[in-house]
Amino acid sequence: MLINHPLLGPRDASEFVYIGDATLIDRPDWQTEDADVQFHDYLYLRDNPPGEHRELWFHEQGDRSWLVVARNVTTHEV
Repeated sequence: MLINHPLLGPRDASEFVYIGDATLIDRPDWQTEDADVQFHDYLYLRDNPPGEHRELWFHEQGDRSWLVVARNVTTHEV
């Protein structure tokens, strides 16, 4: 699988480390009254529909940048 790096061009996926769902960047506010419920849902309740997902990848074998990659989890098309 090739990942199109915005600065370096197409790179092989083996240069990257998959971190996870990019929507997890938006963590709940720990100071709210119902923070325990929000964090439970944030950590354990996730949708996994087929189709396009936004994923967080780290370019470990390259410039050590973080990328948000849109990938179709059914076809692996980036």
